[in-house]
Amino acid sequence: MEKPTIAQKSPYVKEEKAGKYAWCACGKSTKQPYCDGSHKGSSFVPIIEVFDEDRKVAWCGCKQSTKGAFCDGTHKNL
Repeated sequence: MEKPTIAQKSPYVKEEKAGKYAWCACGKSTKQPYCDGSHKGSSFVPIIEVFDEDRKVAWCGCKQSTKGAFCDGTHKNL
């Protein structure tokens, strides 16, 4: 099984508008934390998140979180 590339060892904290987002799961996107299609040819697919209202988000940067697209602090142990 392929392992994702660690994009950074901290979350991407962003104020997001209500809408649909494609979080990069492979770690290779040049538009972190969002998918740019760099996963093509691998077993990775982006995780789609939909927000009904504006909110502050801590997107996982290490790609190892047990909460999928959202940071759970796993990066502190890498």
